[in-house]
Amino acid sequence: MTLKLASTLDGRTAAADGTSRWITGAEARADAHLLRSQHDAVLVGAGTVRADDPQLTVRHVAGRDPLRVVLGQAPAGARVHPALELGGPLPEVLADLAGRGVVTLLVEGGATVAHAFHDAGLVDRYVLYLAPALMGGSDGTPLFDGPGARNVAALRRSRVLDVRRIGDDIRVDLAGSSVPAAVLV
Repeated sequence: MTLKLASTLDGRTAAADGTSRWITGAEARADAHLLRSQHDAVLVGAGTVRADDPQLTVRHVAGRDPLRVVLGQAPAGARVHPALELGGPLPEVLADLAGRGVVTLLVEGGATVAHAFHDAGLVDRYVLYLAPALMGGSDGTPLFDGPGARNVAALRRSRVLDVRRIGDDIRVDLAGSSVPAAVLV
């Protein structure tokens, strides 16, 4: 399970008015499409569908489209259709997807869905695209929407797997929370 996130350097994924296109540049978006093509399915929440109306297809690179999955119900005219709409506890959602042959899943968010997967310890790899931009306030949408670590001792520590520049943006790959602690040492 890969969790893909894109934000400003100060950790915001959308402005206070909800706009989020485009935080990252064209090269990072193409790289994200390549990442999509490498997964069996791509998942977002219904809130992201209502806010951004994503297609969740592979358009900027050659590759196959993953199965499109929405947590919740997408509006009838949304560009994500045809999509599989699922609900319920995440373990049940993942079991349903596994039953359909999904081995690799790319979660693209939004902030509530990203938090749910992160908080449940279901992420094998985080891929963060960081734009050289600063929102400059606390009123934009954060990467994760939900309660965080209570203190520094409770932080989820990880290991940097890769850092590279993509156009003007930076891509950071981190080991996920399901990686055994011994691997992170």
